[in-house]
Amino acid sequence: MATNDCWHCVQRSTLEDDSPLSVDNNGPENGSLSIVVLGASGDLAKKKTFPALFNLYKQVRYLVKDKDASREQLEAVSKFLHLIKYVSGAYDSESDFRLLDKEISKHESLTKTAEGSSRRLFYLALPPSVYPSVSKMIKTSCMNKSDLGGWTRIVVEKPFGKDLESAEQLSTQIGGLFEEPQIYRIDHYLGKELVQNMLVLRFANRMFLPLWNRDNIANVQIVFKEDFGTDGRGGYFDQYGIIRDIIQNHLLQIFCLVAMEKPVSVRPEHIRDEKVKVLESVLPIKDDDIVLGQYEGYRDDPTVPDNSNTPTFASVILRVHNERWEGVPFILKAGKALDSRKADIRIQFKDVPGQKQGRNEFVIRLQPSEAMYMKLTVKQPGLEMSTVQSELDLSYRQRYQGVAIPEAYERLILDTIRGDQQHFVRRDELKASWEIFTPLLHKIDKGEFKSIPYKQGSRGPAEADKMLEKAGYVQTHGYIWIPPTL
Repeated sequence: MATNDCWHCVQRSTLEDDSPLSVDNNGPENGSLSIVVLGASGDLAKKKTFPALFNLYKQVRYLVKDKDASREQLEAVSKFLHLIKYVSGAYDSESDFRLLDKEISKHESLTKTAEGSSRRLFYLALPPSVYPSVSKMIKTSCMNKSDLGGWTRIVVEKPFGKDLESAEQLSTQIGGLFEEPQIYRIDHYLGKELVQNMLVLRFANRMFLPLWNRDNIANVQIVFKEDFGTDGRGGYFDQYGIIRDIIQNHLLQIFCLVAMEKPVSVRPEHIRDEKVKVLESVLPIKDDDIVLGQYEGYRDDPTVPDNSNTPTFASVILRVHNERWEGVPFILKAGKALDSRKADIRIQFKDVPGQKQGRNEFVIRLQPSEAMYMKLTVKQPGLEMSTVQSELDLSYRQRYQGVAIPEAYERLILDTIRGDQQHFVRRDELKASWEIFTPLLHKIDKGEFKSIPYKQGSRGPAEADKMLEKAGYVQTHGYIWIPPTL
C-alpha cells in the first residue's frame, strides 16, 4: 500500500464515560476516550473493526439486542457516524500525525479532559510492514502529554512476522517505543465465545480434572476447515500459506488453552505464563508428523505463481514433553476448499477394554453453531441389549435462546479499553510460537516439503488421514452429530 493511501479515523467517545463498559482497570473512569483506527478505508476496518465499534456503541447507548430493529438501528447509526472524524495522512509523515494529535486534543478539550488524563487507543488496521514507522509517529506526535492517570495503547493485527527472526525484529522495533502493557497483539480467535470458555470448562468442573491427561486421552485434534478457496486473495495468501495464516496463531492459541496447566490465579499474566510454559514444552516437529496439500485450481489465480508450492492445507502433529501430555499427539489441521466449513476441538479418550462400539469424544464446536457435546455409548432403545453411540449435547443456539453472542472483535476491543491483556499475545509467547514452526516453515520455503494436490470439496490429501490413523485416532463410522433444532 502506498504511503498516501493511509487514512486515520478518530472514533470520538465511542463509549460513554459513565458507562460500566468504559471502565479501565488502570486508569480514570472519566477521562475522554479516543479510538483511532489507522487504515480506516481498508478491508479489515470496514468488515471487522467498525462493525465491532458500532455494536459496542449500541450496547452502551441503546441496548439494542435485535440487529434488525429499524428505528433504533437507524438512530444509532446516525449518532455513531456523527462521532467519527476522518483525518487523511501518510504513514511516515510527522506533520500529518501532528494534525491527528491536534484533532484528538480538540476533542479532549471539548470534553474538558485534563491534560494527560485522556485515553487514547490506536488500532493499526494496516500491513505489518508499516507498523514500525506508524508506531514511531504515534510515539513522537500522539502520546498523552503527562502521566495523570490516562493511557496510550496500540493494537496490532497478525501476521506478527513471517518467522522467528522477522517477528523478533518487529517486536524489538515496537517494544523500543512502547512498554509491553501498552501493546495488544490481537488474535481474534481468542475472542470467540467457546475459546474464552475453555479455562472455565477445564478448571471449574471437577469431572474434567482427573480425566484431562495422558492416562485417559488418546489424542487431541484442533481443526479449521473452509469450504472455499482464496477467493481473490491468492496473491496475498501465497506469501504466507496456511501454517502462517491459521495454524501458527489461531490453532496454536487454542492448543495452549487445551494443554496448559492451571494458573495460580485468573490474572492475565499468570494465564499467559502457563501458555508460554506449554509452548516451551513442545518438541521439534518431525518430518513424519507433517502433511501439506494444495487444492487443484489454486494456481489458476493470476496473482499466484505457476510453480507455487504454498500449502493451502496442512496437518501437523505437536508432541508435548511434560508429565501431563507425554505420548499424546496434538493434531493441528487447517485447510481451504475442503468439504465443509467448521472449527472445532476434538478430544478423543482411550478405549474401554472390551468395548468395540466407539471411543468417547468430547467435541467443542467453535463455529458455526457453537456447541459442546460428549459422544457416549448407550443402550439402543428397544427390547434387545445392543449399544449405539449418542451424545450429551449443549448447543448454544438452543440452550441460550435470545442471548446474543458478541463477535470476537467486540470482546477484544472492549478488553483493550479495560486494560485486560488476558486474551492477547505476549512477546515471549509470540517468540515461543515461532520457535516451534520456523524450522518447518524454512524447509517448506526451500522446497524440501512438497504440497500434495487435492480435489476441491474433499477432506484434503488422503495422506493426512493416514497420518491421523497412525497417530492413534479412531474414527467412529455411522455416527454423525446433528445440531438440534429449536
